[in-house]
Amino acid sequence: MKTSAPGRACGIATVLLSLLAVLHTSTPQKNDIDIYSLTVDSRVSSRFAHTVVTSRVVNKANVVQEATFQVELPKRAFITNFSMIIDGVTYPGNIKEKAAAQEQYSTAVARGESAGLIKATGRKMEQFQVSVNVAPSAKVTFELVYEELLKRRLEVYELLLKVQPQQLVKHLQMDIHIFEPQGISFLETESTFMTNELADALTISRNKTKAHIRFKPTLSQQKSPGQEDTVLNGNFIIRYDVNRTLSGGSIQIENGYFVHYFAPEGLPTIPKNVIFVIDKSGSMLGRKIQQTREALIKILDDLSPRDQFNLISFSGDATQWKPLLVPASAEDVNQARRYVAGIQAQGGTNINDAMLMAVQLLSNANRQELLPAGSVSLIILLTDGDPTVGETNPARIQKNVQEAIAGQYSLFCLGFGFDVSYAFLEKMALDNGGLARRIYEDSDSALQLQDFYQEVANPLLTAVTFEYPSNAVEEVSQDNFRLLFKGSEIVVAGKLQDQSPDVLSAKVRGHLHMQNITFQTEIRVAEKEEEFQSPKYIFHSFMERLWAYLTIQQLLEKMILASDAEKQALETQALNLSLQYSFVTPLTSMVVTKPEGEERSEVAEKPVETENKRKHFHLAGPSGKAPGNPGRIGPQGPVHSPSHHLTYHGVRDLLLPDMLLAPSTPDEVDLRIKARVPAIPSDTMTHRHQERKPSGSSADTSQPAKTDSPPAPIQAPPVILTLPGQSVNPLCVDIKHSQGPMNLLSDPDQGVEVTGQYETEKAQFSWIEVTFKNPQLQVRASPEHVVVTRNRRNSAYKWKETLFSVTPGLNMTMDKAGLLLLSSPDKVTIGLLPWDGPGEGLRLLLRDTDRFSSHVGGTLGQFYQGVLWGPPAAADDSRRTLSVQGRDYSATRLLKLDYQEGSPGTEISCWSVEL
Repeated sequence: MKTSAPGRACGIATVLLSLLAVLHTSTPQKNDIDIYSLTVDSRVSSRFAHTVVTSRVVNKANVVQEATFQVELPKRAFITNFSMIIDGVTYPGNIKEKAAAQEQYSTAVARGESAGLIKATGRKMEQFQVSVNVAPSAKVTFELVYEELLKRRLEVYELLLKVQPQQLVKHLQMDIHIFEPQGISFLETESTFMTNELADALTISRNKTKAHIRFKPTLSQQKSPGQEDTVLNGNFIIRYDVNRTLSGGSIQIENGYFVHYFAPEGLPTIPKNVIFVIDKSGSMLGRKIQQTREALIKILDDLSPRDQFNLISFSGDATQWKPLLVPASAEDVNQARRYVAGIQAQGGTNINDAMLMAVQLLSNANRQELLPAGSVSLIILLTDGDPTVGETNPARIQKNVQEAIAGQYSLFCLGFGFDVSYAFLEKMALDNGGLARRIYEDSDSALQLQDFYQEVANPLLTAVTFEYPSNAVEEVSQDNFRLLFKGSEIVVAGKLQDQSPDVLSAKVRGHLHMQNITFQTEIRVAEKEEEFQSPKYIFHSFMERLWAYLTIQQLLEKMILASDAEKQALETQALNLSLQYSFVTPLTSMVVTKPEGEERSEVAEKPVETENKRKHFHLAGPSGKAPGNPGRIGPQGPVHSPSHHLTYHGVRDLLLPDMLLAPSTPDEVDLRIKARVPAIPSDTMTHRHQERKPSGSSADTSQPAKTDSPPAPIQAPPVILTLPGQSVNPLCVDIKHSQGPMNLLSDPDQGVEVTGQYETEKAQFSWIEVTFKNPQLQVRASPEHVVVTRNRRNSAYKWKETLFSVTPGLNMTMDKAGLLLLSSPDKVTIGLLPWDGPGEGLRLLLRDTDRFSSHVGGTLGQFYQGVLWGPPAAADDSRRTLSVQGRDYSATRLLKLDYQEGSPGTEISCWSVEL
């Protein structure tokens, strides 16, 4: 594609909007294309999110500039509208059937107009992009609208927004409005870019049923310290849940449509029989098998004593751990842990035999009446590749497995990475009442596996059916479901008939562990309709669109399982709904017609998960050739190409993802370089020792220093404690004796406990774990990353990536130095830090320690229980004795490095105590 018409000067600045906006420039003039206004308005009405992204730009140059509008949106969302306003003329996006869109696209290409696209850009996001030439001093307004039904997962709904302006924006504002008639029980926000300065730009207000989150930073708040660049670059996440009871759920009505949400509280968990089928073929070698072992060991620990389980590992052939299912007793779980720890990767991939062996185990147990009455049987398959041994035809494997399972058990398939055919796994799972999930190759792959297991770990009901009066409703979405799991939610929607009764009743039937259960609900239609008429900020007529969205998603899923004859009818139905409600789905495309003279027409098609992202996408330009620059890796930075303006972003998930991974085998070389403090020349270290006493000490220093090797630099101690009311030096704690996990401190009144594993040989913590009672939350830090666990949900964060999380009762912040602070009003602040200076390793720090209660205890907590200092030693004032709870410790005043403000640290004089 040409950059401009012949003879026309054209500098190029690319404006990339990722929900707020992302700006990259390919000329030194960064402000030629100026984003003077960026707004995001997201209105969540009863879980249905309607989001409008508006960007207004002006070309400040005296030549034509190209502006590229690029928005990242959730994969589950459907684009519903796009428009550009140029010189007062609106250029809309038209949603058409794919074939019609392709015809219009081809016609536009023949006229020399331009092309656009949507593509996947990560685990949860897709990217919409469109470009247009902007005349000098001209203004353009871009507007994109998309919608999604928020899905409850592990007890929360999540709204994910991307914030990456990369230039200062005069008017930048995000507004998120939430209205939930059931009542909002929990609300938290999390950001990977927020700083303490930006925190003032975030306001959160809520009452029983409504919440409003606003982010409106000033120009000065957006600036990086000492620079003119913006600090905004990352995710903004809102998580919430609603009030619910042990009932038939919540039925809500608006504008002639209803939605029924079902997630009853207080139900007991049904015992389960679970077979883990684990791929140990050669392609799993290295990091994958290591992470699989790690995840399986954690999953085994989470099994309930009422559960039964077994393990099958397979490569060229399949091997079962035990001949029968065994109860999840402590003894059997420990044996299984040892078996898992010994799994090694080698050989081919025989999925067929492994799956049939798993089914046979369950069927034999069922025939012998070894499966508890009323229990649920699950098979969980993890594989990273296509079958290569035994039966290798995917369709025959699917048929064999479906015939063997015969509707008795549920199958869940996990595809590790992108070498496996996701379409093969998805169909096999859906055929057998389960679902498929991709596990992304990354440092948190083990956590992804654990999180998936947690989603299916606690079945509550089986054979769930919804019943409504035939004279009251019509066009009801799917109304029968095989399983309901704890932390999830079943959603049914439909249309009220014109002459429907004033009272709508509903029955939900299902099976508990040992009995059937029926939930009955009745609502008055007029009263329910009033709930959505008063809130001014709610997106009205949303429930009809929610019904259409849900129905289309379910039709697309049914198409995967349907025969060729059935598939055509399902596709026609889904297509008609997509066109009627203007959704960009896998069956439709959006065509954007631009001003005359532009070089290509814009075409946007929704990607599907089954595409193999190792392959290059074919994004045809006017010449019919795919654009160049296939080697670009990473989401940021400009892309220069003389032949086109299509920009690849997030190529990590499109092309060669292994290029960004850590070594996957022991033989590969780790090219990461750690900075270490060099040895200091001896002439500058004449009086400096690793644990040097401060000047002024009366200790004998007449012995000459050894000079045969340079002394090591001053070290940072494992822990520095500032004692309440202490006006002298802090306490530096050196841990010399440690066996197993240590209770570092616990305070039942504060509701906090800190444990850790200290490795005396390495002189560092291998992990530190902080557990809070209110909110119930756990933070586990290792040298690799930080994992936050709440309601069985894990979130992993890399060190030195900014984090700002506001949860009721707790704030979590991390700065670019890696200092993670856990704070709350009236509570002690706990800090964790990946210290990389001398004596590198995890470090713990405590602030606001005067807030500890009189019940604080633990290896470190004991020092906050009234320390008694003895007088300095007569011969050496650098030595003292301190008594804690009747025990005496010898303390020596030494020079140490203070790590509390981050690397490189400052020298301090402290009282050193060995434990």
